Amino acid sequence: MKSPQDNFIIGRLKGAKYALKGALILIKTESSIQAQLIIALLVTIAGFYFGISAQEWMLQVFAIGLLLSTEGINTAIEEIADFIHPDFHRKIGIIKDISAGAVFMAASAGVIIGLIIYIPKILAL
Repeated sequence: MKSPQDNFIIGRLKGAKYALKGALILIKTESSIQAQLIIALLVTIAGFYFGISAQEWMLQVFAIGLLLSTEGINTAIEEIADFIHPDFHRKIGIIKDISAGAVFMAASAGVIIGLIIYIPKILAL
């Protein structure tokens, strides 16, 4: 007989499988995620090159995660909106604009974090 703990672990493993599947779908189908992953790779290389501190790594990883997560949520909202109302609808357009605005805010925060981390290092060269 399975214990409640076994069911919990199996449930979490299944959840992780679905999450990984969703992440792979995003990477394969969304050009914006692909571009953001390339930028994430470049700033990660820059982090190693410039030897950024542990705190700077935390901020950089947080910014990357925030942006990729927000982009994923934006994509999900757009997919739901298109499924519910495939034709143009003013309210659906507003929902999509707001969702894209959230991505813009996350991207802006990421750019600011990157500038704070890397401008002093570039100027010190």
